[in-house]
Amino acid sequence: MAEDKTIADFWFDPSCPYTWVISRWLLEVEKVRPVEVRWHVMSLSVLNEGRDDDPEGDPEGYLWVPVRVCAAVRQHHGQEALGRFYTALWTAGGDRGEDEWIGSLEDALAAAGLPVELADAGMSAEYDEAVRASHAEGVGLIGGHVGTPVTAVTDPGGGRTVFFGPVVSRIPSGEQAGRLWDGTLLVAGVPGFHELKGVPHEEPRLR
Repeated sequence: MAEDKTIADFWFDPSCPYTWVISRWLLEVEKVRPVEVRWHVMSLSVLNEGRDDDPEGDPEGYLWVPVRVCAAVRQHHGQEALGRFYTALWTAGGDRGEDEWIGSLEDALAAAGLPVELADAGMSAEYDEAVRASHAEGVGLIGGHVGTPVTAVTDPGGGRTVFFGPVVSRIPSGEQAGRLWDGTLLVAGVPGFHELKGVPHEEPRLR
């Protein structure tokens, strides 16, 4: 890694389609800015524990499954492997439609060059502590009032800017991705900044 690169530590729940779009934006940013993305797990299930409502509509706790597998990948194979697995989770396995959710855990692991047996972690509590620890690290940088994703940007001089989002429904590319990056850092880096919103959400365009 070049010493003059900016590091973008990215905490994500793998089940969120808007987060997927944002993650693809960051990969576009890597192409046009001296930025390196590092991958970390957070969990909407952990974030919403103790709430009276269920904002994710997940009474069976299925959202624990992919995030546990992500934690297992991160623990045994590192953050770069986690990034590969996350990409494969949304792209491997063939002919899913535009609005389809994440695909087969086994297919994604195989496509990422990882042991398919790691899929078993999804139905076990073995990695729950790792999920909670990683989640706490990311949320601790910004607070529990936000969701997924959280990005902590460390510049070559050691300065750090942390933000939630930005929430976009389309994947910016090229210099458009770079300008959004520049603007996000500019706004999020203002002392006392809290929130900026745009037009109402539209369905995310996943590809």
